[in-house]
Amino acid sequence: MEKTFNAGEIEAIARALGHTEDGLTGSEIGHLLAQCRIQDVEPAATKWIRLNDAFVTRQNTSQNRRAILEFIRQAMQPARHIKSPERFEVLRTHLNRALAFSGLAVEDTGALVSSEAVSTLPEADRRANELRSSLQSRGVHPDVLIFCRAELVADNYFHAVLEATKSVAEKITMKTGLSDDGAELVDRALTGSPPMLAINSLKSKNEQSEQKGFANLVKGIFGMFRNPTDHAPRITWQMDREDAEDLLSMISLVHRRLDTAQMPPRA
Repeated sequence: MEKTFNAGEIEAIARALGHTEDGLTGSEIGHLLAQCRIQDVEPAATKWIRLNDAFVTRQNTSQNRRAILEFIRQAMQPARHIKSPERFEVLRTHLNRALAFSGLAVEDTGALVSSEAVSTLPEADRRANELRSSLQSRGVHPDVLIFCRAELVADNYFHAVLEATKSVAEKITMKTGLSDDGAELVDRALTGSPPMLAINSLKSKNEQSEQKGFANLVKGIFGMFRNPTDHAPRITWQMDREDAEDLLSMISLVHRRLDTAQMPPRA
């Protein structure tokens, strides 16, 4: 029998290709499905669900994964990404994280190749559960714990930390209504006299110094893990669980201070 993807693997691939921010557009999905002769069974659905349903239907019919692999090959042709080359690497990162379960990878040339399966689903679940258990024992903020998921720690822990970092920006945006990102978001939200968000009363020099240090801490976290232009990590390194625990604990501290931050009155 030919190889097939299991349901979890198909969903992971569909979520990567149909990522809200970094994935294929709706029109690209429609074009590629037609090109690969995959029936577009739910054209009005959310992008990843649309892909998931199309992939599942085609694989159930053909009893092989060849059409899905061809879709990935076509989607990851570098020539398709000339107008937005930065998206190619982000999409490749998401996709390789999903394909890691299947012993496949997309090279920087766009070629789909076999690779050593870096993690089985049970192993990924074990990693995620161990990380979650350790962080729970530290009393880590619940907004951080949600990133201890199998698909984020399948290859290493970097992606869990990256996604948790993004959640800090989302919380600042939610509390301020700002649309900036990265260092610009921190500067507008957490600096100034007064800042839009204050983590204390700002009445003493010590409190003002604490506010400034907090802003620098958040800016430093963004600088390590986020590219404010295209939402891509500037670097990816092998990260062990101990490093991830320490970094996620730091992000937990940031979340707790943001939870209690207030907008000081402005003259």
